Amino acid sequence: MYAIVEIAGQQFKVAKDQKVFVHRLAGEEGDSISFDKVLLAGNGNDITLGAPAIKGALVGAKITRHLKGDKVIVFKKKRRKGYRVKNGHRQSLTEIVIEDISFDGASKKATKKNESSKDESQDLNKHTVAELREMAKDKGLEGYSSMKKAELVEALS
Repeated sequence: MYAIVEIAGQQFKVAKDQKVFVHRLAGEEGDSISFDKVLLAGNGNDITLGAPAIKGALVGAKITRHLKGDKVIVFKKKRRKGYRVKNGHRQSLTEIVIEDISFDGASKKATKKNESSKDESQDLNKHTVAELREMAKDKGLEGYSSMKKAELVEALS
C-alpha cells in the first residue's frame, strides 16, 4: 500500500516503514504526527483518487530526528563587471518514519450513501447553466448568478 501525501507544501509518495526527509516540522523527536492531506492512495490495482484530498484518510508518522541538509552554494556572477557574490545555506530538515496509512471506514460508508446523490447530480449535469440558475433562483440560493456549472450542481444537490 502506498499514498501520495502533501507534507509541508511538498508531495511525497510514501509507504509503510519508509523514511522521508521533509522540511523542518514543529515537534520534538519521538512525537507522532498525522497528515490528513492524502491526495492518492493505492493498494495493488485498487487506486483511490481524492478531489483534492481523500476524506477520512490519514498517514501517521513519527519524527525520528531533526538535521541539516547538505551545503548548497549560491554563486552569482556578472561577466566583465567584477561582480561575484558567493552565498550558501544548509536546509533544515526533519526525518520521519511512516507508521501507518489508514482510511476512515465512515468515509467508505458515506460514499455508498452518496451514490444516490451522484445520480441526482448526473441528472443536474444534463441541464444547461441557464436552467440550473433558474432552479437555484426557485430554491432561494444567493449568489447563483456568478456560480459556474459545477458550483450550481453542487449547491443544488
